[in-house]
Amino acid sequence: MLWFLLIGLVSGWLAGMISRGGGFGIWGDLVTGVVGSFIGGYLFSLIGISAYGTIGSIISSTIGAIILLWIMRMFSHVAPAAHKKE
Repeated sequence: MLWFLLIGLVSGWLAGMISRGGGFGIWGDLVTGVVGSFIGGYLFSLIGISAYGTIGSIISSTIGAIILLWIMRMFSHVAPAAHKKE
């Protein structure tokens, strides 16, 4: 269980760095990574890819977390910084 949480934390941090340019704090990274690991594992099994070992788990979790962040941004109604009203 502790290893699963550690992989979730690392993959959430990586997804935050790749998609936003920074992390989300320890709890945000952990939740993003753990949910992303379920998404990544499901998607990898759909296309027939097996992720073995720690590195494979981190890669699939990070890809799942990036997809999660992309979906969250698709449904959020936050205006870009250049178009915000003051």
